[in-house]
Amino acid sequence: MDKERLTQDMARVRYLVGQAVQTSDNLVNLAFRDQPPMRKFRQYLETAMNQFERSTLELRQICEKYVETGGIPGKKPPIPAREVTGSVEITGYDWLHIRVNALLPSVRFRPADWFSDTIRRLLDQYEQSGSKLPYYSQALLVIEERSELSGRRAFDQGNKGWKAVSNAIKGRLIPDDDQYTLGVCLLSTWSGENDCHIYLLDASDAGAFFTSRTNPED
Repeated sequence: MDKERLTQDMARVRYLVGQAVQTSDNLVNLAFRDQPPMRKFRQYLETAMNQFERSTLELRQICEKYVETGGIPGKKPPIPAREVTGSVEITGYDWLHIRVNALLPSVRFRPADWFSDTIRRLLDQYEQSGSKLPYYSQALLVIEERSELSGRRAFDQGNKGWKAVSNAIKGRLIPDDDQYTLGVCLLSTWSGENDCHIYLLDASDAGAFFTSRTNPED
């Protein structure tokens, strides 16, 4: 094991976590004020979220370098990421369906790279299981959030990180996108699930897709 590289990686972990902890401390200090400045509080909250998200991405990469996939002897095996983050399947209509156990993140301040990373990992796991992913020359991307009012993270569609989805599939499921390659549709359904259902289908199947939504069994 490269001792110098290990030291650098652990120092990076400490730095990333330290940043997030410092921002969290700032949040607590603001919360204890008699009249917290809500604009500054919201900014700190968004900053903390982004710092933890960035830390998670880098920690994933570091873990993959040093942690054996079989887990630590004598410990319970880690929960498969697929069970935690979502699933991938091909529907009866031959459409790709990705379910992510989270709603689209807000991108008011920074892009949500963690969401793209999660989708890529789900696709990787699907292929590693022996299944083949489809490829479309022209496609329709339908992103449906199913949520309740209290579970929403971003109210305005313009503040939702749907581009994290298209970024994760470009060059893999579709060609590098231009305005004629990929159509995008954002849907919202009132539900207690609080998750995101992503469909990718051939552009010519758009009519069939929306017709199928009128059937309660779909």
